[in-house]
Amino acid sequence: MAAGFMLPSVARRLACSRYLETDVSRLRYVSGSRARALERLGLNQVRDLLYHIPRRYLDFSATTTIEAAPLASVVSIVAEVDRVIERRPRPRMVVTEVSLFDETGVMKAVFFKQPWLSRQIKSGNRLALMGKLEFAYGFKQMKSPIFERVSDDEHTNHMVPIHPVGEGISVAWMRRIMSEALADAVGIFDPMPAVYRASHQLMSRAQALRAIHFPQSLNSAEQARRRLAYEEVLYLQLGLRMKNEIEFVDPAVRSHRAGEAVQALRRALPFELTYEQEGAVADILHDMADTHHAMSRLLLGDVGTGKTAVATLALGAAKDGQAQACVMAPTSVLAQQYAIGTGPLLDRANISWALLTGATPAQERSEILCDLAAGTLDVLVGTHAVLSEDVVFSDLGLVVIDEQHRFGVGQRAALRAKGPGADLLVMSATPIPRTLALALYGDVDVSRIRKRPCAGAGVATHILDPSNRDLAYGAIRDAIAKKQRAYIICPLVAPGEDATQLDDGFAPGENTEDGAASALVAATAEVERIAQIFPQAHVGLLHGRMSAAEKDQAIDQFRRGVTDILVATTVVEVGVDVPEATVMLIENGERFGLATLHQLRGRIGRGSAPGVCFIISSAADKQTPAYQRLSSLERITDGFELAEIDLRLRHEGEILGYRQSGGVSLRFVDLVEDQDLIEAANYDARQILEDNPDLSAPETLPLRIEVLERFGSLLKEAGGA
Repeated sequence: MAAGFMLPSVARRLACSRYLETDVSRLRYVSGSRARALERLGLNQVRDLLYHIPRRYLDFSATTTIEAAPLASVVSIVAEVDRVIERRPRPRMVVTEVSLFDETGVMKAVFFKQPWLSRQIKSGNRLALMGKLEFAYGFKQMKSPIFERVSDDEHTNHMVPIHPVGEGISVAWMRRIMSEALADAVGIFDPMPAVYRASHQLMSRAQALRAIHFPQSLNSAEQARRRLAYEEVLYLQLGLRMKNEIEFVDPAVRSHRAGEAVQALRRALPFELTYEQEGAVADILHDMADTHHAMSRLLLGDVGTGKTAVATLALGAAKDGQAQACVMAPTSVLAQQYAIGTGPLLDRANISWALLTGATPAQERSEILCDLAAGTLDVLVGTHAVLSEDVVFSDLGLVVIDEQHRFGVGQRAALRAKGPGADLLVMSATPIPRTLALALYGDVDVSRIRKRPCAGAGVATHILDPSNRDLAYGAIRDAIAKKQRAYIICPLVAPGEDATQLDDGFAPGENTEDGAASALVAATAEVERIAQIFPQAHVGLLHGRMSAAEKDQAIDQFRRGVTDILVATTVVEVGVDVPEATVMLIENGERFGLATLHQLRGRIGRGSAPGVCFIISSAADKQTPAYQRLSSLERITDGFELAEIDLRLRHEGEILGYRQSGGVSLRFVDLVEDQDLIEAANYDARQILEDNPDLSAPETLPLRIEVLERFGSLLKEAGGA
């Protein structure tokens, strides 16, 4: 546990409630193979087990008999298995027929292409089935019903939970073990203050855990989930804010008031800031001028909204405060873009700067580090290279992290450790929905920019079936004839890789929901094919596994027009600004989230000529859910609106485009439906910590213990343990 987080002795009742930290092997029914099976599921303590909630429920609160069950309706029936027959009407087709009976009649359940069922279901088994009842071949029949084996002593006039399980443990055994765990959890202490439970009409923790696993109705299960969702967000917010107290309350905190450097940068800008940009600048300069708390601000902006210009003025404020600044970008491409776009502005304002990446020559690197340590270098722009131990600042006062979701908790903490008390500005071009920002970044203040200062000519988007790829090729030919440029985006770097190896760590999107996904296109193979299709064009290649020097050369040649077509991966999603690029072809579009696709198309149409983006997808059948998702890109240009749509369909980590090591994931919260809970938890966390920032007071000590149990790793990062 981090230094400074030793837990004092607590009340006897609270100590007795440490039952949640009991090893699961001490529970009845858990030993040997079952203990190992639970361990493989990550269920080591009773806490892990009780928060391992059902993935769905079978609702047998209104079961009926076979005789009384109406045809053409979805019904629940409990019946005994008479016999199981496996038929093979044609090659590769297996039909498993299960004959069942109860005291009123007989019926059949028919399963297709599931030959293992004939080994799992035996004569004499008692099954609870749910499905649509039909009449066929003289019998009442269900096709592929949901079913569960139930024992004679299990009541089936209620909700039957179906927990996630793995090899070595069945759903039925998981229910028995869960029931045992809950029996001893009846009196567990609830760390949530009663005033908050009452104000939000929430169950106690013991009630919620019982109801989430063995609910009396779907409504009671939902009320239990809402209690767990509220506490999940509240404890996360408390943990994040406690982390901030450790990171930011430092004697080194001082005021960075805007002065001559900021004014010089304003004069150097080739355009007037928009109203939204000015608002973001005002927020940042106000925070940086605070002498009591270091800034912690998230700047969200859609593609091309001018976040870099806003951040540049923050660099000026650091200079005015006689402090150094560091800008960290996730890729050398983006870092180089900063050097190209921001460097000249800093020069005009007499602010010294340097670029440090993995490709920086040894001699140049040595000179940069000397100037940095001596304090003669004002701004360092770089990649992960700035995290090296030999990168030492004389007085780091501002940390700017772009595309912050690409960095883990440890990496951000390592950079901030180079300047205790430094202001922090994190930026993201990924349009994060408001509820997601509140839940995951509620410990920071948020500024948003929605409108572009220079709208450009715009982008039209079209979803194409692979058979219509020639339409995109025709647009590329027309663009090249006009001395314009084109991107072709591929999900993989090399052939033979699977969907978990998408370039630069991006999580893959879902397959097409109603059929097999198309073969994934790899950039290294596609560049050769495109060169044959367009023999008169110069075709380049760019992907995340190239060296920094190779990436810089590929981008430079594309920017200067030496390369006409750039075959690339999502490494171009941010930081590549080529106004002459007007056409983009994205292969395997179903593999990406809407936010990523929106970022990619933002690379074109940035100049005077309009852009057109073609998304090739095997999900181009207009009846599939995947097409409905992709087609929203054809009619919606607002990134935040698209992000809200993505949020309804995908996990928050997929929206952000990452599975962050050391990050957090929300298990119980519905980011769309629970907006009221998220806002309430965010507000409550602020209130709780207002007079007790470390939760050490007796009345909040239970909350402190719970926060440390759940999010101790965040606090360890901040505390330097």
